[in-house]
Amino acid sequence: MSATSVLYDSPGARAKRRNILYTIVFLVLFALAAWWVLVQMADKNQLASEKWSPFVTDSKVWTTYLLPGLGETLKAAALSIVIALPFGALLGIGRLSDHSWVRVPVGAVVEFFRSIPVLLMMVFAAQAYAQFTNVSSDMRPLYAVVTGLVLYNASVIAEIVRAGILTLPNGQTDAAKAIGMRKGQTMAYVLLPQAVTAMLPALVSQLVVIVKDTALGGAILGLSELLSQNRTITANYGANTIATLVVIALIYIVLNFILTTFAGWLEQRLRRGKKSTGAVIPDVNAGTYVGDGI
Repeated sequence: MSATSVLYDSPGARAKRRNILYTIVFLVLFALAAWWVLVQMADKNQLASEKWSPFVTDSKVWTTYLLPGLGETLKAAALSIVIALPFGALLGIGRLSDHSWVRVPVGAVVEFFRSIPVLLMMVFAAQAYAQFTNVSSDMRPLYAVVTGLVLYNASVIAEIVRAGILTLPNGQTDAAKAIGMRKGQTMAYVLLPQAVTAMLPALVSQLVVIVKDTALGGAILGLSELLSQNRTITANYGANTIATLVVIALIYIVLNFILTTFAGWLEQRLRRGKKSTGAVIPDVNAGTYVGDGI
């Protein structure tokens, strides 16, 4: 077997020893940095048990602050994902249109909203809802956060969809044309199903971004999401800011780990499905379905 990979040369004996040395040096430096941080926290009385114990001994911290905040985070993220995914897919398909009157305006919309910081779009949306709608002040932060997240992330998802479809071999489109399929049928039954697996890692990364960006609404617009609960917990439990932020960070880590784990399971299932079954496409001439092996 060759020691050379397509992407890199396999390390030799000296390179392996050097990599081990680098790893040891990094671990030592990391341990020293962690020790220094803990010493500084101890000097500032941030490791005292009374600052951490409420998260274990007082259920009100969870029922009154953390869990309601998590609920608001999940609500804003879920609404944004449900709207942004189909909207982004439509924009991505629009950018691939053969008609310039569709392709050019859609491209302008995508590039425009991709270029604006998501926080700025949230602020603009909040002002627009305040001046031009009857949305109550209680619901306005949620509406503004969802609007900003949808506009920005749908534009990013559009580029993911477009790139995923363009990675497919041209023979897929040629084969669909050869059996008489129209452009819409080719996109729906041939290109998109095959591109989903390739797009899934990038899509999941963007969904994680959506979950984390909900915190911007709490910091600027007053949305009662998870991170914003830091202020109220700190005010009621003795200035335990670091402890609260650590707990909130762990919740975000667990939440995003669940999301990425589910996506990994889904990707494996899709890959197994493609290996075990043929793609099913419509027979445009007879009105029946035929397998790709026919």
